[in-house]
Amino acid sequence: MRPNFDQPLNALPDPLPVGPVPVPRGGAPFEFSIRPPGSKSLTNRALLLAGLADGESVIRGCLLDADDARRMLDAISTMGARVALSTDTASILGVGGGWRVPPGGCRLDLGNAGTATRFVAAAAMLADGPVIIDGNDRMRQRPIAELIDAMRAFGVTSDYLGTNGCPPVRLTPPRGGARSPSRLDLPTTRSSQFVSALLLVAPWLRGGLTIRMLGELTSASYVEMTLGLLASLGASVLTSEDLRVIRVGPPEDENGESAAGLRGFEYRVEPDASSATYFWAAAALFPGASCRAEGLGLDSLQGDARFPDVLARMGARVAESAQDETPNTTVTGPAELRPVLADMSLMPDAAMTLASVACFAKGTSILRGLGTLRDKECDRIAAMKSELSKIGVSVEHAAGDEATLTITPPQGGIDVSETAPQVTFETYDDHRMAMSLALIGLRRPNVLIRNPACVAKTFPGFWSALGRMIHARL
Repeated sequence: MRPNFDQPLNALPDPLPVGPVPVPRGGAPFEFSIRPPGSKSLTNRALLLAGLADGESVIRGCLLDADDARRMLDAISTMGARVALSTDTASILGVGGGWRVPPGGCRLDLGNAGTATRFVAAAAMLADGPVIIDGNDRMRQRPIAELIDAMRAFGVTSDYLGTNGCPPVRLTPPRGGARSPSRLDLPTTRSSQFVSALLLVAPWLRGGLTIRMLGELTSASYVEMTLGLLASLGASVLTSEDLRVIRVGPPEDENGESAAGLRGFEYRVEPDASSATYFWAAAALFPGASCRAEGLGLDSLQGDARFPDVLARMGARVAESAQDETPNTTVTGPAELRPVLADMSLMPDAAMTLASVACFAKGTSILRGLGTLRDKECDRIAAMKSELSKIGVSVEHAAGDEATLTITPPQGGIDVSETAPQVTFETYDDHRMAMSLALIGLRRPNVLIRNPACVAKTFPGFWSALGRMIHARL
């Protein structure tokens, strides 16, 4: 018997039994529609900008009940922003470009929130005193040196208080305020968040900021998201076509004169495309099943909104529509899943989702562009290898390429019989591992998910939504 997925996260069984989805004879198992919670990536970008802005900002559709957003809210509140919350709306009175930290500085615990940690670290250059950036045990293993090294060009001094190159790190802004270099040259970075973090503070830097990429831009779609948000809020944004040169500055008036920073704004956050990928993928696993994600279309700022295109190459049908000017994207499962060769560099958070779908394809799939996955909430490459091997799926590097994996189901396919042996998937306290591995349990009986509450990081309502989908046709 399945547990009640509508229970509070801390009341769910651990490990949590999942599925399988009952498939009626001669019909589709479900037709499901979901509006995912607000985008984590856009929420944290907008919250930081609102905290720095001059005046009050109102951000609607926020992902406010997730741990990542709470860490950001706590950080900007500690540094002087005034925050009022209501359901999915945040009203924030910003600090006008200068954080006010307590005498002697402050210490910020960002948990394992990568966006909050990197964005707040860069924004610390606008504080009036030292800021210590810290997090949980995993965050203390995640690299931040490339960002900290770049911040020295702005006059910031740094002291690592633990492992060199990782949090905790004390950041001390220069007296008289951060100074922007005439141009900042950056090599290829391990995370796009380092680039986005610097761009987010650029409207408050005297003269703005020009970045020249000396190598490839990692996860360019996330940098494009940052630039799109800044431009929509009035910042001056100029880029070369290949994004090798990026310039961001304060807004310009009709005479071309620059103001100082952004003023308070109103903004509505898009639904989270990363959260939608699990439900699009679920539909792809069953012939004729369908899932419509409301509020997401081709014009989304989020790279993961293109995930249905990958599923289409595996045989799924994808349809876009609009209702009351709200875009929707629907995925319908194919009669048979084909293997796929996919470059996931622009949607790395969806790589585990795709890996789970590939487990049920007829043949070997190849996933490229996975170089950032080792530095996430866990080493996701090692985790996928370990967990998928439990159901007979082979996960290997392709021709020695550490950023490319082959996903090969067992001969004859995964055992989906009622007598399939019980398997318990470890999640490594990683929300995306939990949600992607849950997809396996929709097809294969006797699957359990360890630490199901870890989805609170970005999607506290995941299990409830999954339960509604499973029961959509019961």
